[in-house]
Amino acid sequence: MPDVITVRVRTESDSFQDVVVKIERPTSHKPFLGGFKNRMTGVEFHNAGSQIIPKKRPDKGIQLFCRATQTVYEKNKAQQTKNTTSTQMTKVGLYVSNRTDKLISPGKYLTAEEYHKRRLEAVIVLQTYFRRWHAINVVQKLREEKKLRLEWEAQEELRRKKDKEEKLRREHERRLNPKTKEDFELLYEALELWKQEETERINRTLTGAERKAAFCGLLEQEAQLIASIGRHKLNADEENRQKAILHFLDKCAQPKRWKAYGGKITEVDTQYTLRARDLFEIYCSISMKDIPKDERIDVLLTLRHTVKEHECKLTREIVELINREVDLMSREVKECNLEGLRKMICTLFLQYIKTPKFNPEVARILKVPPDPLKLYKNVHFCHSCENYLPSTEFPVPANSRTIGRCHLCCKLDNEARRREKLRKSEGDYQDDAKMVFSVQVVSERALLIMETKGFAYNFSLIWSVVLTNLVFLFFFFSFQAYETAFIQRIKHKHIRAKRYFAQFPAMASFLHRSDNQANAS
Repeated sequence: MPDVITVRVRTESDSFQDVVVKIERPTSHKPFLGGFKNRMTGVEFHNAGSQIIPKKRPDKGIQLFCRATQTVYEKNKAQQTKNTTSTQMTKVGLYVSNRTDKLISPGKYLTAEEYHKRRLEAVIVLQTYFRRWHAINVVQKLREEKKLRLEWEAQEELRRKKDKEEKLRREHERRLNPKTKEDFELLYEALELWKQEETERINRTLTGAERKAAFCGLLEQEAQLIASIGRHKLNADEENRQKAILHFLDKCAQPKRWKAYGGKITEVDTQYTLRARDLFEIYCSISMKDIPKDERIDVLLTLRHTVKEHECKLTREIVELINREVDLMSREVKECNLEGLRKMICTLFLQYIKTPKFNPEVARILKVPPDPLKLYKNVHFCHSCENYLPSTEFPVPANSRTIGRCHLCCKLDNEARRREKLRKSEGDYQDDAKMVFSVQVVSERALLIMETKGFAYNFSLIWSVVLTNLVFLFFFFSFQAYETAFIQRIKHKHIRAKRYFAQFPAMASFLHRSDNQANAS
C-alpha cells in the first residue's frame, strides 16, 4: 500500500470530492482479533481495531511518580460519630397511634466495678466447666493407658512364662539329645556338679568300708555316664559332619552375586560353579538311603562317568568300588552288607570334590590351601590331632612364643583328664617321694576295690604307671573286669614306659629295685 492514497467522499449536495489521505505505518504488529468467512464467495473478513497514538506529555523536570506516593499507610482508629434522630409526639392537629409502643422502666444502675465483678464470675464459671471437661479427658486417657499397660504386662508375663517353658524344654532337649559343643559342655558341667553333691553326701553319711564301697559305686556310675556322653558325642559329631559337608558343597555351588544399580541382586553362574553344582547333586544322590535298585545303579554309572574324566589313583579307586557295588547288587546282596562299601565311595568322592584340580571352585573355600608353600603364612600344624588348621583355631597366650594344641584338643584334654589329683595325698605320706603322677581312672577303681575287699597295699612306693604297685593292681583288676586283649595292651604300655624311664640315670636304679620287689612278691 502506498503512503498516500486518494479517497472519494460524498458531500451534502450529492456531489463527490476527492480527499488525499496520508497512511501512517504502525510501529507494532496488530494482533488477530478474529473474523468470519463468507461461504458463498469464500472471502475472509477480519475484525479490525484502531488506536490513536497518545500524545507525549512534556517533561516539566519534576518527578510525578514515586514509590512514596504509591504506598498506602493504613491506620485503624475507633471513633463514635454522631447519629441524628428525631421523634414525633401527638399534638394538636396530629394523632400518633401508641398501640405498638412499649413501656420501658429504667433498671438498676450498674457501675463499672459491678460490671467487671460480673464478668469475672462468668469467666470463673467458664473455667470451671472447661477444667471439668479437661479432667474427664485426662482421666479417660489414663484409664486407657492403664488398660493398655495391664494388657501389655499380661502379655509380657505370658511371654516370659512361655520363654521360660521353652528354655526349660530346650535345656531338657539339649541334655537328652546334645548336638553342639555347648550342649556337651553343659552335660559335663552337670556331671561334675552331680559328682560333687554325691561326694559330699557320702562323706557326710558314710564312714569306713561303706564309704569306700559307695565311692566305688559312684566311680562306676560316673564312668557309665561319661561313656554314654561319649556315645552321644560320636553320633552328634557324625551328624554335624554331614551337615558341614552339605553346607560346604552348597557354598561351592552358589553363583556369583553382586548388588547392581538400584539395589537389584545380579547372579551369574560360571563354569566352575556349574561344575561344583553338578558334583554336589551327585554327592547328594549317592548319599541317599533306601532308594530303588535301578536308581542306585543309574547314580553309580553317572558317578563313574564323571570321575573317568580325570585319570589318577583316586579316580581308579572310585571306579573300582563302583564296579564292586554294582556287581554285589547284581548278586542280590543285602543292603546292610553294602553300607560300608557305600560309605567308602562317599568318602573317596568327597575327597575328589575337595581337590581343586577336579573342582576349581573349592580352592577359594578350603581352610587349608592346596599349595604347601602357603601353609607358612596363616596355617599351623597341631601336634596333638596332627591336623593343619588356621591360626584362629589355636589359643595363643600373650607370653607364648610357640603354637601349641588347638582348641578342640585342649577341650578334649580338659574333658578326659581326671579333675582330682593325688599330689596332696602323696605329700601327706612324708616318704621323700620325688615324682608325683596323676593316676588313671582304672587305677583308682582298682585301688578302691582292693581297699574295699581288704587287700594290703604298700603306700611307701610312688604313684606311677611304671611301678609294681599299679602293675599288680592292673593284674588283679583285669581278671575282674577286662578281657585278655586289653590286659596285653596294658602290659605293652608298661614295658614301653619302663624302657623310656630307664634312659634317665636317676630312674635306672629305682626301676631295678622296683623289679626286684615285684619278682619277690
